[in-house]
Amino acid sequence: MTETTENKDLVQEENVVTEETVEEQAELTVEEQYEAQIAELQAKLDDEENRHLRLRADFDNLRRRQQLDREAAEKYRAQSLLTDLLPVLDNFERALQVETTSEETASIVKGIEMVYRSLIEATEREGLQVIQAEGQPFDPNVHQAVMQEQDSEKEAGTVVRELQKGYLLKDRVLRPSMVSVNE
Repeated sequence: MTETTENKDLVQEENVVTEETVEEQAELTVEEQYEAQIAELQAKLDDEENRHLRLRADFDNLRRRQQLDREAAEKYRAQSLLTDLLPVLDNFERALQVETTSEETASIVKGIEMVYRSLIEATEREGLQVIQAEGQPFDPNVHQAVMQEQDSEKEAGTVVRELQKGYLLKDRVLRPSMVSVNE
């Protein structure tokens, strides 16, 4: 009986050990499950934070672009009007080149000159500038070469004559100068 009792005691101890091990494993499994859930939630949180940061950066970029667009629109708001007025300025300049033969035509030319100066002052206040051409080196960004001439007194590539005035609005070319360039 002793052996049987000892065997029973051993079996009972093994059962107790096995039950404790199962409980420990169950506890570890629950802990591991919690850790897995925590890791999963942390990954989701990180993803959402990254998404939030990207959205915020996109929003900041959009706001910056809109601000630049508003500034450009404000800066060049008169572009359309000034472009439409360029032929009017050309016609005034042609009218002022007419020679006067009588006092009556001289007074008309004087009136035209006064209107022309007022118009030039108003356009200059909006940022319109005349492109300097004659005697300047040819610049394809602001000059449009329509002819070439031979002039030994000037360097090659220099504008000899301005055929039509060019204009800038602040830093933007509204109309390039039509010029004749020295060969």
